[in-house]
Amino acid sequence: MGLKETGATIMKEKRLAEERQPDCCRTKERDPEEDRDLICRLNRIEGQIRGLKRMVEEKAYCPDILTQAQAASSALNAFQRVLLENHLKTCVVDDIKADKEGTVEDLTNLLRRLMR
Repeated sequence: MGLKETGATIMKEKRLAEERQPDCCRTKERDPEEDRDLICRLNRIEGQIRGLKRMVEEKAYCPDILTQAQAASSALNAFQRVLLENHLKTCVVDDIKADKEGTVEDLTNLLRRLMR
């Protein structure tokens, strides 16, 4: 293999490595309405968690706390569903259209983590 081919191979490997950077390093520009919806949901969940803490501090009856904990859990699940749906409709579709290597593998790994 000549120097030119070696350089091309290295550049290709570097490009593939950049495309497959860890999920924690990627960012996404979201529609402002999507951002508002997600933040609103998180604010509601944050308030529910504060309410749970207050209930424990005030020695509320266990079933009452559990009921509120279930409501917070349901709200968090709904947040995850909305975020996953948005991810599928935008990031995954864009990556598939761009023929990005590893898209399906990344998605199956994500789903595996979410379904534990």
